Amino acid sequence: MKPETQNLSRVSPEQLPIAKHKLHGWTHFLGLYAGEHVAATEFVIGATFVALGAKTMDILIGLLIGNILAILSWTLITSPIAIETRLSLYTYLNKIAGDNMTKLYNWANVIIFTVISAAMITVSSTAVRLLFNIPAQLNMYPTNPWFVLVVLGVGLIVVFVAMYGFNAVSDFSGICAPWLFVMFTSGALVLMPALANSVIGTTTLSSFGDFMTIGSQSIWTGTNAAGQPGIGVMEVIGFAWAANTITHFGLIDMALFRYAKKKSYGLCTSSGMLFGHYIAWIAAGIMGAGTAVLLKKSIVDLDPGDVAYYALGLSGFVIVIVAGWTTANANLYRAGLAAQAIFHNHSRRQTTLAVGIVTVIVACFPFVFTKMLPMLTYAGLLVVPVGGIVFAEHVIFPKIGFTRYWAKYRKLTHSTPAIASWIAGLVFGFVLNAINIIPFYYLFLPTWIFTIVLYTVMAKQYGAAEKYPEEEAAMIAFDKEVEAYQQKQAALVPEPVKDTSHFTRGLRAIALVCLAVTMVLACIVMWGSPDMASYETNRDLFYQYGFLCTIGYFACAYWAMRRQKALTGEPIAEVVMS
Repeated sequence: MKPETQNLSRVSPEQLPIAKHKLHGWTHFLGLYAGEHVAATEFVIGATFVALGAKTMDILIGLLIGNILAILSWTLITSPIAIETRLSLYTYLNKIAGDNMTKLYNWANVIIFTVISAAMITVSSTAVRLLFNIPAQLNMYPTNPWFVLVVLGVGLIVVFVAMYGFNAVSDFSGICAPWLFVMFTSGALVLMPALANSVIGTTTLSSFGDFMTIGSQSIWTGTNAAGQPGIGVMEVIGFAWAANTITHFGLIDMALFRYAKKKSYGLCTSSGMLFGHYIAWIAAGIMGAGTAVLLKKSIVDLDPGDVAYYALGLSGFVIVIVAGWTTANANLYRAGLAAQAIFHNHSRRQTTLAVGIVTVIVACFPFVFTKMLPMLTYAGLLVVPVGGIVFAEHVIFPKIGFTRYWAKYRKLTHSTPAIASWIAGLVFGFVLNAINIIPFYYLFLPTWIFTIVLYTVMAKQYGAAEKYPEEEAAMIAFDKEVEAYQQKQAALVPEPVKDTSHFTRGLRAIALVCLAVTMVLACIVMWGSPDMASYETNRDLFYQYGFLCTIGYFACAYWAMRRQKALTGEPIAEVVMS
């Protein structure tokens, strides 16, 4: 082996472009986004739209448009840059902005993912607190010491799993996606007859007009919790688009799409946006309103544990705990990685423990989930300027004759244009928010454009407009060396083996039957309940057998997955986070 290749073998794989033999097909990304974007947060966000006073038609149209815009953002911005570079955002940012900028960005990620993890721990705790008859925690601070103990217990489990057992959880979360979709849909079907009876006096709907009547009078009424006119269609569109600005305009998902074979795989995010956010947010709103009717409470007095339990019975405990737990683990793992990149002398487990302790403390304060909607928007505003810098460098610079990677060619340890543009972008965005000239859901868009323009102007002054032929030639030569090295590595990788045994096929078939039975039971509640007596009977049957199907599904699906892993000798895979 050549000396250069030996050097490459000692380079961290994260610093190199993804090899061709590691690329995935479109079905991988459909499943990935379905799993990540059907989560416990949907209970919170779906109910939030109700509390904010959106109208029914604004929800149906606004969420559709906003989520389509999000899909296009991934497809037109994130996936092309990721596939052309085959690098994560962190590695690419280091190439164009240096170590100092990367450290600052990692700090931002520590903060963002710590808060998101805390919110998920709090959401999971809302299910556990029902088991101990602890009252709902809806204030900015905890009002019951037993709730704090529940959060500490749930949080410690999350922290230790993120430290030691995250691999198994990440694969387990992948098989949750089909079940989560079925359960969100089923929950809406199960509670709709109760809503219908309270609004139109009958448990059955005869037309779409009945649904609109129920929605307008009992769910998305156009009046917020304070009795004032609520948000309009533009706000609904804006939030649906802005909810994931961290990952598309902010380019965090370069880490995922660097494994995609084609740029068009950005469209695979539709499994998360349309089947996840669109349907799940609408279903969560219906479940929240239905639970409020059954308990004779306002939806703002309910937490995810209440809603899930009255919609799904014992399966509701499972959906809140599992969805919150798996999402918290993934984001805490991300936070630990970002912290470890800052504190090089400490292991990933040590930094995850330190970040986890802070996360659990934050999770004790319920505001982290009650304010989830604006927090996601502001988190996006924090990282969107970085996405603008990368977009300018990668997409705009070649078109205007500037040199991509100019800071690396000049051997700069930090890029003044990048750091200054990021800070200025943050100031610009939050000043726009302070003067309130546009809805804060849309702040990411002018902030992104402002940062692109400022970075381009500043970079020209610092050398981006100059040519670096020798350095470019060296980088091209290095890329060819990497490609040759990866081709040799690919030859050592065994062909994938798929478990086609009858037993494994049977396990997968049983898992699918469990999902189908659950959906059929929910449909019976929805369309086979002519009066409240039959509704309550059918609902109780759904609670009972739906929970048995939940146990059956997870047992069979997880067993089939482990058999596949054992056959191939493949370890339980880690989700790519950095």
